[in-house]
Amino acid sequence: MITCSAPGKVYLFGEHAVVYGESAICCAVELRTRVHVEKNDDVIIESSLGTTGPDIKVHPYVTHAIEMIKSLTDLKGVRLKIESDLPVGSGLGSSAAVTVASIQALNHLYNCGLSREDVAKNAHKIEMIVQGNASATDTYVSTMGGVVMMPQRKKLPLLKCPVIIGNTKEFSSTKELVGNVANLRSEFPSVIDPILSNIGQMSMLAEGLIIKNDYMAIGKLMNVNQGLLDAIGVGSSKLWDLVYAARNCGAICAKITGAGGGGCIVAIAEHKDTKGIAKAIEDAGGEAIITKNTEEGVRLESFNG
Repeated sequence: MITCSAPGKVYLFGEHAVVYGESAICCAVELRTRVHVEKNDDVIIESSLGTTGPDIKVHPYVTHAIEMIKSLTDLKGVRLKIESDLPVGSGLGSSAAVTVASIQALNHLYNCGLSREDVAKNAHKIEMIVQGNASATDTYVSTMGGVVMMPQRKKLPLLKCPVIIGNTKEFSSTKELVGNVANLRSEFPSVIDPILSNIGQMSMLAEGLIIKNDYMAIGKLMNVNQGLLDAIGVGSSKLWDLVYAARNCGAICAKITGAGGGGCIVAIAEHKDTKGIAKAIEDAGGEAIITKNTEEGVRLESFNG
């Protein structure tokens, strides 16, 4: 059996805007999806969602990953088991992580010779198939790890502060929310395009601030980014409850991460404030996760046979 894992991610800046070619800054976090694979007579996919064969409704990303590997090698049957720290539909890149980890595990199992760039590229193609329109950010960061400016694929220094995630526990559909923003942009292009452009400009400004470890200035920009995300309709009352709970308890900043509508917020803070912020998020009805960014992307966990 072969096991590979890939990290989730949080956006510091740029979600939604990056879909339209604007810059974004995203970082991998040490919350992982693990995929175990072994050859089998039939195709079997096991996860918290259930046990199926190839199934584009229950396991769309994994099913497409298997089909992609089938185009490269003689894959007749495989047993694939998924375990994840990442809640589905949370804005933490769960679909990217499972796609990247599945491709890499199958790549090792069948000796396909795919490079990490190949893994990222194919994972993005699968997200495009499933979601209809998707940035390459999630799959690239899950594959490569680190703090990355996209679409430039430029590595930035790791953050030297804790990352606190607040999960609303409300499902968020990336496909639906990206579609809603596209419709709003189509209806009011003269209003929405400048908002998306400003979100991208914040990423450009933040690049130098990250290099200088100026977290107070980074936080100010992240808070502005939150306001602009709300302006394009991807906020919710529950997300705002968690954002203000974190800010009011000492977070340098707090904002939506990912598609919005539900899912998660991300906050950065000083080490001394993390436990208090986590408790405030939980008191506001959310699930709090204290984590950190990671330089490691997809990795081989074990190789037996």
